Amino acid sequence: MKSILLIEDNFNILENLIEYFEMEGYYIFSTNNAEKGIELAREFIPDLVICDTPKPGIDGHEVLRLLLDSVATSEIPFIFSTTNAETIDRSNAIKLGADDYIIKPFELDTMLQIAKACIRSGSKRQTYTV
Repeated sequence: MKSILLIEDNFNILENLIEYFEMEGYYIFSTNNAEKGIELAREFIPDLVICDTPKPGIDGHEVLRLLLDSVATSEIPFIFSTTNAETIDRSNAIKLGADDYIIKPFELDTMLQIAKACIRSGSKRQTYTV
């Protein structure tokens, strides 16, 4: 059974995603806390991480950076879940190391299709050097 780690600070969105992905046959790890999300990723090595970008304390960008810095978690596909008010665009998200991103509000089926594609293909992240 494939596993997904959900890091989302909006309780309603988190609950909807948990229920939907579980109905689709995925094992779900979830948290509304970025630090706990990093711990879960390192402990369980999920097949995919879906992370909200704005977080109190550590934000989604820092979550991704910390996961990329660890050999154990650097190959986990990573999807940003963002709001319309954010200024990050797709190319910036990819440069940060995300495999994809989806703008809220989103259709659950759209998120499922993106998640399936990322799990199936694995991370295709580009490494950019300065």
